[in-house]
Amino acid sequence: MIRFILHTMIILLLTALTQIGGLAWLVALAFRKRLLSFLLIYTVMTVATTLIAPSFGRTALSCTADGPLQVQSWMYCALNRNYVTPELADVLEQTATALDQRYPGTTTLVLDANFPFFDNFPLLPHRSHDDGEKADLAFYYRDETGYLPGATRSPIGYFAFEQGPSDCAARWPSLRWNFAALQPLWANYTLEPQRNRAMLQILSADPRIGRIFVEPHLVQSLGAANPKIRFQGCRAARHDDHIHLQLR
Repeated sequence: MIRFILHTMIILLLTALTQIGGLAWLVALAFRKRLLSFLLIYTVMTVATTLIAPSFGRTALSCTADGPLQVQSWMYCALNRNYVTPELADVLEQTATALDQRYPGTTTLVLDANFPFFDNFPLLPHRSHDDGEKADLAFYYRDETGYLPGATRSPIGYFAFEQGPSDCAARWPSLRWNFAALQPLWANYTLEPQRNRAMLQILSADPRIGRIFVEPHLVQSLGAANPKIRFQGCRAARHDDHIHLQLR
């Protein structure tokens, strides 16, 4: 009974993290060298997923691209969280290209996007990202020497918050995590204002984009106000460590 509960928990966890990992573990249970079998099965399934996903209306953002648009970490690709609709893929590519043309050498980084299969399948811990039409982008950063191509303050691009005024009081339940203990660990970079402002302006002007979530204090400091740029609410995750965008 304990083994059954343990394997059930593993399947649920891997499914929540990767969508296909639970199935890979279930198949691996038939083999003696379970962990090795799981890794091999999961790898094969991940490769196969890139070929099957277009049938579900989604395409994988390249994990090996070396152009203006890149996935921030191999982790997002290994966990199958790098899938979007072809329309959103075009938006991301065109936005990154426009930034690179305006400011040569600019690298636009994608964080969490969506899983490869099925609408309404949650991409935890996000409240949305369940239909291929949402994606998160990292901010652009600088240090005393200037813009830092491809840099983020935290290893995964999330949870390095830009502190500023907020009207949000502590509430429960809420995904508005502060992670105060982690903040001193992150790189001491600051936002690169020109590129971040330009990205928000380009996305806002794109008729295919419906909403952009950024914390109000950053919208104000960057001078990027637009009806499409909104506050996500006090119960959702903070958006002063990344930008959320979604199609209409």
